[in-house]
Amino acid sequence: MNSANHTNDVIDMIIIGGGPTGMFAGFYAGMRKASALIIDSMPQLGGQLAALYPEKRIYDVAGFPNVTAQELVNRLEQQMNAFSIPVRLEEKVRQVIKEQERQFRVITDRGEYVGRSVIISGGVGAFEPRQLELPEAASFKGKGLHYFIGDLQAFTGQEVVVCGGGDSAVDWSLMLEGVAKKVTLIHRREKFRAHEHSVDKLMKSSVNVLTSMEVRKLDGEGKLNEITIASIRTGEEQALTCDALIINYGFVSSLGPVAEWGLDIQQGSIRVDTRMQTNIPGVFAAGDITTYPGKLKLIAVGFGEAPTAINNAKVYIDPQAKLSPGHSSHMNFG
Repeated sequence: MNSANHTNDVIDMIIIGGGPTGMFAGFYAGMRKASALIIDSMPQLGGQLAALYPEKRIYDVAGFPNVTAQELVNRLEQQMNAFSIPVRLEEKVRQVIKEQERQFRVITDRGEYVGRSVIISGGVGAFEPRQLELPEAASFKGKGLHYFIGDLQAFTGQEVVVCGGGDSAVDWSLMLEGVAKKVTLIHRREKFRAHEHSVDKLMKSSVNVLTSMEVRKLDGEGKLNEITIASIRTGEEQALTCDALIINYGFVSSLGPVAEWGLDIQQGSIRVDTRMQTNIPGVFAAGDITTYPGKLKLIAVGFGEAPTAINNAKVYIDPQAKLSPGHSSHMNFG
């Protein structure tokens, strides 16, 4: 999908971020017969889904009882390709400059682009997994200590410990149940942040669930083989055999250069209105990077915000255009 690194053409909508929301935004721009370009710093489309959770199953996307992250990304790419949306991968956006109404200059580390509008769909910005804060943790990274799963089958027959209380930790534990020899889930609190249905499945599974516990020590000669855990309430310790420790404590994220573009930033997110427009007319945002009252950071929400942003960007570009062209079943894909 990568081609030239710069263009003299004026693009209707420059989409910054090639995760699920950005990909769906690209497709929907095609539905509105708007020219679009997707720019992403990653080497592949799909954002965190492709980079960190390719084999993780997702249960809260409409129309899919369950789907792996990579399959969802593949389906989104197939959908987007109906309109041949150009994509620039491994390219970092440095600046977005509004030169006048309906004219934005987007400067990257490899070129410049001119667009009539900009849609920011950069997930949570630059991200990295929250690390296990133990002195010996770094020496075990890749040697039994993991922060995401690339190949589920790599844990076949192992005694696996998963740490965390969100959807990722619960889902990984359930997925590993039929692969690993034994799965233990450790959570520092009594209650889980994961969806209630997933927690119900967890409690009915063979996964050994330990709450109000935390990891205190890692042991092994060249490779992890044992961990020490302790009760948050009493401090009482116990040792667990452990071939693989998977940490799911969330991510540390940074908006990076986005924070310098003159946008209204609130607690690390871009504030948008009901049109998904930022404080800069013509710059829209969608997905986890946005905030507004009642905001939920879910893939399903991003899929709703993307067409809202695109439709309103269409009206910004062409005030005579209809906000909504009608149901997609009435639209022409030709």
